[in-house]
Amino acid sequence: MKRRTALLAALALVAGLAPVVQAAEAPQPHHKYDVTIRYTEYGIPHITARDYGSLGYGYGYALAKETICTMADTYTTVRAQRSKFFGPDNGYVFRGNGASVNNLNSDFFFQQINDAKTVEKLLAQKGPSAPKPEIRQAVTGYVAGYNRWLKTNKITDPACAGKPWVTPITELDAYHRFYQLALLASGGVAIDGIGGAQPPTPSAPVPTLDTAKLAEGLQNEFKGLAIGSNAVALGPQMTKNGHGLLLGNPHFPWIGSERFFESQLTIPGKLDVAGGSLLGVPIILIGHTAHMAWSHTVSTSYRFTPFQETLVPGSPTTYLYDGKPTAMTSRTVTVALPGGKKQSRTLYATRHGSVFTSLLGIPLPWTPAVAFSMGDANAPNFRYLNHFFDVNHGQSSNDVLSSLKRNQGIPWVNTIASDDKGDALYADISVTPHVTNDQAQTCDTAAGAATFAALRLPILDGSRSSCEWGNDPDAVQKGIFGPSHMPYLIRHDYVTNSNDSYWLANPKQPLEGFATIIGDERTPRTTRTRSGLVMVAERSGKKFTRQDMQDLLFSDRQYSWEITKPDVLSMCRAFPGGYAPSASGPVDVGNACDVLAKWNGRDSLDARGALLFRRFWTHVTSVPVGVQASLQTAHVWSTPFGANDPVNTPRGLNTLNPLVQKAFGDAINDLEGAHIPLDGPLGKYQVDVRPDGTRTPYHGGPGTLGVFNAVAAPWDATRGYIGQLPHGSSFIQVVSFNGSGCPDTRTILTYSQSTNPKSPHYADQTKLFSQSKWVTDRFCARDVARATLQTVHLTG
Repeated sequence: MKRRTALLAALALVAGLAPVVQAAEAPQPHHKYDVTIRYTEYGIPHITARDYGSLGYGYGYALAKETICTMADTYTTVRAQRSKFFGPDNGYVFRGNGASVNNLNSDFFFQQINDAKTVEKLLAQKGPSAPKPEIRQAVTGYVAGYNRWLKTNKITDPACAGKPWVTPITELDAYHRFYQLALLASGGVAIDGIGGAQPPTPSAPVPTLDTAKLAEGLQNEFKGLAIGSNAVALGPQMTKNGHGLLLGNPHFPWIGSERFFESQLTIPGKLDVAGGSLLGVPIILIGHTAHMAWSHTVSTSYRFTPFQETLVPGSPTTYLYDGKPTAMTSRTVTVALPGGKKQSRTLYATRHGSVFTSLLGIPLPWTPAVAFSMGDANAPNFRYLNHFFDVNHGQSSNDVLSSLKRNQGIPWVNTIASDDKGDALYADISVTPHVTNDQAQTCDTAAGAATFAALRLPILDGSRSSCEWGNDPDAVQKGIFGPSHMPYLIRHDYVTNSNDSYWLANPKQPLEGFATIIGDERTPRTTRTRSGLVMVAERSGKKFTRQDMQDLLFSDRQYSWEITKPDVLSMCRAFPGGYAPSASGPVDVGNACDVLAKWNGRDSLDARGALLFRRFWTHVTSVPVGVQASLQTAHVWSTPFGANDPVNTPRGLNTLNPLVQKAFGDAINDLEGAHIPLDGPLGKYQVDVRPDGTRTPYHGGPGTLGVFNAVAAPWDATRGYIGQLPHGSSFIQVVSFNGSGCPDTRTILTYSQSTNPKSPHYADQTKLFSQSKWVTDRFCARDVARATLQTVHLTG
């Protein structure tokens, strides 16, 4: 025993943890909270408690320990205090959806929610729409645990040490954070547009709405949204041991509040679940239980529709509804500014929702004749908390499906799950406005017809009651599609999703006949989707082990290269005189052809040629959407898309296309400008650089190249892909079931547990990720006990 204790103490020192300590406080039955936190490798807390309140207490304490500055910043946002502490003219990026937001507009947006007591009203609901009592207990405990850490520990993170905006939180703060996440893909994409919306003044020039430019602008913005993911669920027909297997690979932010925090939550006899949660949510959102694992990918379904309101002449705050003038509701909102000053603004709403004037920065102007209001299907949705509570207790894919149908609370993602007996589930049963294709055709305004054709987003005529969202008898919320009209599939071979629509969850059983607002069908899939489908199909005869799935993800294959390689090499060698065209004139290709010919088509750290092809393909694919459509017409691909062969088409490159040829010369210029040799190794020029100077090279590449291990490496024209990585592969799990109740699981939290550069867990898993290594998941009690490096016992 002494030898084992000494060994664990030594391991703890290596891992940067304090040595094992016994409980400082003996359990007392009169304590409200009683929880034990066992830390295993890389600062992963395994939280065991007697009840949900104590479980939340331990989670809040553990989360605050590693992320206090990020959480305090997030609570400052939902409290509508950014202007006061960070200045009204400054802004931030809502990392969860990529929106750039002005602080003052953000404060007006959230203060309006706070003044309207929106969250309080949701909490006051009765029945299944209200959070379960156990959730409320966990949230109460979470707040107490978070505040306990803040009260009893010194903040060492220089980002917020000594800052006045780091304060204890309330339960309402926690629920406002949950609500912020619910609105991420709806109201959250219009924070500036809602918070800054003001009626036109008589003397102001009247802006015009160019519907074609509106559609193209929105298409470009939604196309470039940061969030994405992969997930693969296998059944017994595809695994060597005949049990289920799951890969979860969300591509989420490395920066800010939409990071994941990894933990295990246990109440003996009631709950045992491990995985990742978005910061501030004391429930596992992606993870596994003893017999089931699940993950999510961002869905193509829209969570909102704009309504175009027809205004009464001379009264820009009065709109027509079935021919009758109707006054907008108004609320004067006041927010705090620096120096004790305040500023007020009156915000408006129609029966459909808040009036707004932009989406992701694209203007939808409020004119004397027209205004736009936000129909937000997630505005009344706290059901997602109940859904995840139920899934945290689930033991099968059918349990997950039942929860999806019962709660109908998933706000913006697909669900992929597998279980011990091998049911592989794909489902997009998520909160989606009930707009059928017929209704879109009948009710779209001219702007809506353009946006629906370009990006499937209807803009409905708000002046007609017949254009309100429809209803399904099996929908628990008015105005959304019920489960009977949403796509899902259970199979015993596999299902997969990489952010394209539901259509090819499994190409052997295409899902078709659903409303276009949910997703597109019989249209080209992204190269990342196709890459995943190809890699899974390649092993259909050999079948998968856990290690095979890990190797699939970290193979870092550039699928775009695989389907264009012969054409690119032929084009390179055929340039007249060895000079490629470029935006700045002819460019000597040098040894570019040989570099590409020797490259193995991977985005590994030692890959030579990956950077050259990436810059080439980036130029081919990064043209504006409207131009991209013309490129398709001009045959960028030598073999066009075919709906009957969607996995393998389009493919090949039309090297006679002048834009394709110019992209090659531009790529060479890019590397020269960044002082990168044509055969420069990826790992030297793709490096995560954090604010404190921590540098970590990383493998993987953009999903637009068909790289499954997608990372959104930012390009710096002077030094390459060197800089802080904003988003990419995040909390990755490969879960293999074996019938024992102790799943064989490997994980990696790519950016590590802590946001504090002073923490030993600030970049420890990032170094592992750089080396393509994984963390062994400790789930069953004996495994947790053997790997425990530090024990903290809390009562309160």
